[in-house]
Amino acid sequence: MNIFVARQPIFDSERKIFGYELLFRTGMSNAFPKIDGETATSSLLSSSFFTIGIEKISNGKQVFINFTEELLVRGIPSMFPADTVVVEVLENVHPTAEVIAACEDLMAKGYALALDDFVYQKNLVPLIQIANYIKVDFRLTPIEEIAGIIAELKPYPCRLLAEKIETYQEFQQAKQMGFSYFQGYFFARPEILQNKEISSSQLIVIKILCEINKSEFDVKNLETLINQDVSITYKLLKYLNSSFFSRVQPISSIRQAIAFLGESGIRLFVSLIIASKLAEQKPDELIRTSIIRANVLFHIGEELKLQSNDLFMLGLFSLIDAMLDNSMENLVGQLPLMPDVQEALVGRTGKLFPFLHMIESYETCKWECLEEDIGNLNINADKVLDFYLEALKTADQLQAL
Repeated sequence: MNIFVARQPIFDSERKIFGYELLFRTGMSNAFPKIDGETATSSLLSSSFFTIGIEKISNGKQVFINFTEELLVRGIPSMFPADTVVVEVLENVHPTAEVIAACEDLMAKGYALALDDFVYQKNLVPLIQIANYIKVDFRLTPIEEIAGIIAELKPYPCRLLAEKIETYQEFQQAKQMGFSYFQGYFFARPEILQNKEISSSQLIVIKILCEINKSEFDVKNLETLINQDVSITYKLLKYLNSSFFSRVQPISSIRQAIAFLGESGIRLFVSLIIASKLAEQKPDELIRTSIIRANVLFHIGEELKLQSNDLFMLGLFSLIDAMLDNSMENLVGQLPLMPDVQEALVGRTGKLFPFLHMIESYETCKWECLEEDIGNLNINADKVLDFYLEALKTADQLQAL
């Protein structure tokens, strides 16, 4: 049975990663609504901890995982490390004496607890008293009701986590209301959509991007351009001399790096570094998501024997509007991208757009759309999780440079 695990970021008030919620899909042939919560969480846990390895998913952060009433009562959360897992108590869990006792036992063992999709009810007070986090859904709960929830929770030491935050305006609003943590895709949206000028420093890296994405780039010219940017040079040499490659002789020059990685390798790596520079004033998760998209699509392109470099660039620049707070149409016209990539990014049409739609469905856990996309693209579903996990690893390694 295939297990598909996706992670959704949780930010603090400074837009730094605090943790991830883990969400999953078992078996692409089964519709998600037919899978009960207990089977879902059990499959997720066995996959995440015993098969995949939590370190490949969590990047050293806490992971929030949903637990059903049955799993809580059976003490299943205590099978996993207290310093890694935050136990999410689902909104449909009844606060029975057994459930309260189970949660108190988890708290005594050092586990953190979160109440998911919270709506205040008096019978929840025993759980509120021991909860570390209260999660409030901004899509389902009116603002007036959220204000009432905050007032009810003031006497308790729990932290508030705002879910489904989709815009920077909602992020600022939630922060002003007293929320400490934020979950949603606001970080992947432009803060202020405007046709502002690209800065001189951004023009330099875009010039390098133009050179490196020529069908046959000039090695000497590329070497000169890269050497002009200290941060690109440093990251490239640091990466190639890391334990990942286990080299006996160190690489000490850009010319050696180009020779070692080859045309395709140097093109992809430098493109990643440039994307990081363009997004350096943004949350780290923005470029991490771009790198994950780029690598998943690159592997799929290789698997299907398509233009994998074009798919890589499609994923990498799929969030360029959020990186530069500008319109996709205005930015893509200034980037050295192939027409098929431009059509997918600007018009969200064309032969490459279904690949972008597929990775977007994966990361937002729209499982039925993902199933349809995988079928339409004739991708081997067994390899999708492998590509995703490999992309997580690559993104986390590059972010550590």
